[in-house]
Amino acid sequence: MPAWNTYAVRFICLVFACTGCANTTVNTSPLPIDSTKPLFRDFMGINAHVTFKPALYATVCRLVRSYHNIDWDATAPGDSLHIPLTLNHINWQQDVYGPWKATGFETDICLQFNQLGPANSHYRTLWTGHESWAYQYGKAMAAWYGPSGKKQLNTSFEIDNEPGNRFDPQLYRRLFKEMATGIRAGDPKVRIVTPAVTARHADDYSQGLNDMYADPDILPLYDVINLHTYPILPRFAGNDNSWNRSYPEDRSLDYLRVVDAAVAWRNRYAKEKDIWITEFGYDACTPAAMQQRKDWALKLNWQGVSDLQQAQYLVRSFLLFAAMDIQRAYLFYYNDEDEASVHAASGLTRHFIPKPSFWAVKQLYETLGDYRFNRIVKKQDNDLYVYEFVHSRKPGSRMWVAWSPTGTGSQHKEGYVPKEGTVVLDQLPSPPQSIIGMATTAGVAPEIPWQRIGDSVIQLVIGESPLYIVME
Repeated sequence: MPAWNTYAVRFICLVFACTGCANTTVNTSPLPIDSTKPLFRDFMGINAHVTFKPALYATVCRLVRSYHNIDWDATAPGDSLHIPLTLNHINWQQDVYGPWKATGFETDICLQFNQLGPANSHYRTLWTGHESWAYQYGKAMAAWYGPSGKKQLNTSFEIDNEPGNRFDPQLYRRLFKEMATGIRAGDPKVRIVTPAVTARHADDYSQGLNDMYADPDILPLYDVINLHTYPILPRFAGNDNSWNRSYPEDRSLDYLRVVDAAVAWRNRYAKEKDIWITEFGYDACTPAAMQQRKDWALKLNWQGVSDLQQAQYLVRSFLLFAAMDIQRAYLFYYNDEDEASVHAASGLTRHFIPKPSFWAVKQLYETLGDYRFNRIVKKQDNDLYVYEFVHSRKPGSRMWVAWSPTGTGSQHKEGYVPKEGTVVLDQLPSPPQSIIGMATTAGVAPEIPWQRIGDSVIQLVIGESPLYIVME
């Protein structure tokens, strides 16, 4: 039996039996299925910009999030609008959102204040006497792009990206109310999304949910709570900065805890709202790019993960998020230019050439697109996770996804030996049709050997790349 490095381990997964129960009799009756959980094709999204190539990325998801600066539409509040033409000489209907829709994408537009916000030291003065323009802008954008109009180019708007506590809170509140009310007037079917928020204390990147989003005058004005979460390691001895990242299940991270906190807040104060994670991701650049590190990235020893780890950790993040009470997750980012810096190497493609993560996310989307999360079969930290997914139209068609929830911080990736070991999975709903490994290249994904060792019992080797156990 292969070992987890130096010691043998054997896992018995007792499915359809209560935790800790010694009864190993197979329960063939189907478990209740939570039909409110989104299908994976309605759950997975990607962050993009004007250079997005919809035909390339249509194989990895159908949801896309666009960063759209308000100061592209107007130099200052009060200016006239010429939608869909912008000051940066782009026809957003013809050149961007139209082609995205034609390729099958559903677009969420993040309206960024940029130079009409804290990026401009005089932004408060810009809005003096012009706050009602935010209403007109929201109404015009929703009427032109929203799902009730002729164009039907988007289904949701975010009112800024990461204003955090850098944006004057009283001014932002007034502008949020104006713009949200305008969006509702322009197209009542459009979903309104908060900027990045947190159930904890506000910081430079996330507003505090408690600061305004439970207030009676604000609650009716939005539909979705918006989270940004990154698997960032805290600074400590051996980690020189607060930007290095770790594997998603790492208990030292706040990565999943901030989502749990937001879900708890929503359940208490805003039960009808959805929760979307609109940014999460991992940087992975080449060794050549690492040789070109500069400024703080060099001084503080910034490190990205390996290409393989990016693929593993993105797929595992999607799986972990699917088990939580949220409705969407958008990965950051679509493409990068191989720069050794935070957020600058997060693409699924590098110079628009697919990385291993592209193929892994594509496989996840194609494999689980018609499935929804059903239950956690096994969750044992540092050992084994197994999640069950159920087909939307064929409840008898179930799939288990299994992986070792282990890894390392990006600053320790050199010389890291991934964990793998032989495991026994007990009480499968039916014998596997096949077991497929995680794809990292184009072509057919690897088939994983396994052994049947009893009724509804199999044995196989599992490591840090998720495996798909296909059952009918």
